[in-house]
Amino acid sequence: MARSLEPRYSKRLTSKALSVRPPSVLLSVALITLGMVFTQTGASFAKSLFPQVGAAGATTLRLTLAAMVLLVVFQPWRQKLDRRQWRFVWLYGATMGAMNLFFYAALATIPLGVAVALEFTGPLAVALAGSRKPLDFFWIALAVAGFGALLPLGHTSGNIALPGILLALAAGGCWAGYIIFGQRAGTGGGPHITALGVSIAAIIALPFGVATAGTALLDPAILPLALGVALLSSAIPYALDMVALPHIPSRLFGILMSGQPALAALMGLLVLGERLSPWQLAGIAAIIIASLGATVTIARNAPPPVS
Repeated sequence: MARSLEPRYSKRLTSKALSVRPPSVLLSVALITLGMVFTQTGASFAKSLFPQVGAAGATTLRLTLAAMVLLVVFQPWRQKLDRRQWRFVWLYGATMGAMNLFFYAALATIPLGVAVALEFTGPLAVALAGSRKPLDFFWIALAVAGFGALLPLGHTSGNIALPGILLALAAGGCWAGYIIFGQRAGTGGGPHITALGVSIAAIIALPFGVATAGTALLDPAILPLALGVALLSSAIPYALDMVALPHIPSRLFGILMSGQPALAALMGLLVLGERLSPWQLAGIAAIIIASLGATVTIARNAPPPVS
């Protein structure tokens, strides 16, 4: 658009665009942070569903109910997508479904803080792939140090099962795909992309939930809790992510996710009664500092978006 304007108007438009860019970045960071809080709160409550429907059943209820809410609210059938965007929407939904199945399966066998910390390897890999400046590596190293401190190996009672660790790492790999495909699917889109992605994820999870829980998925007694988990863990945070992802670099999103283990440990304490050691508190502090530092330096150094 700027090319069609005379030079003096083009310069004025560029100055105006640069003046409004920082609030856009800060708003995206705020939306992602809010989504993280909702996600970990919902994950804490989701464990209450495991005795009734199992991990796969809880995943199915979470995604299916979230998809129903998002479809009603955003009505994605009113929007037209090209073939390229549909391809990324399917990849976005597929990685989302696999990520949820792996994560809930891990959550059934290992503590919430451990599962989220291990899952964080996915966003961390995205952050490492995009890093260029020494200061960026410092924030990543600090996040990794916090990540290691948050692992409760040797600090809490109970065994950490190898299958749970592998499932959490698999969820982390899917999380990396969720970041990349979500950003590409959301370019030029909006929350209706989230509705389509969550619907695809629900379709992927449905066979696993039916196979393990059967008709228990239709029990009216668990539907209120399941709906709350769906809203907190899927509908709200995924919609917030989709609004924010197209407007920030993927490495900024990846490092911001370093706050997830800290929030998981906090929700584990408040909701599930998981005790935190001083070593784990130090890890939380390190991750929070890394997230804040990355937000300031990467947002400041990021190139302006191409229109």
